[in-house]
Amino acid sequence: MDCLFCKIAAGEIPSKKVYEDELVLAFYDIEPQAPVHFLVIPKEHISGADAITSENSQIVSHIYQVIAKLSRELKLEKGFRIVTNCGEEAGQSVPHLHFHVLAGRSLAWPPG
Repeated sequence: MDCLFCKIAAGEIPSKKVYEDELVLAFYDIEPQAPVHFLVIPKEHISGADAITSENSQIVSHIYQVIAKLSRELKLEKGFRIVTNCGEEAGQSVPHLHFHVLAGRSLAWPPG
């Protein structure tokens, strides 16, 4: 499979890791949109939010638990945003489920 995030999860492409366990990897975005901007991905290839099923949905719960843990460790008590895009028109540039966590500045709504 020629998936960028699968290669990062496998260690074939280096990343600046924030967290890793047997199910997920969190790493800093290479083009940060906020002072704190990291991604959390499942190590298992899931193409996007539209590919979540009853068989793999437990990974999403785990991802949110990891985000909560990291938000405490990184002292994001002023707030943070979690974003996942699904499909090209929504801005999903890598077809692998991933969650952006952004913090460290005021985040306007709706985003531009």
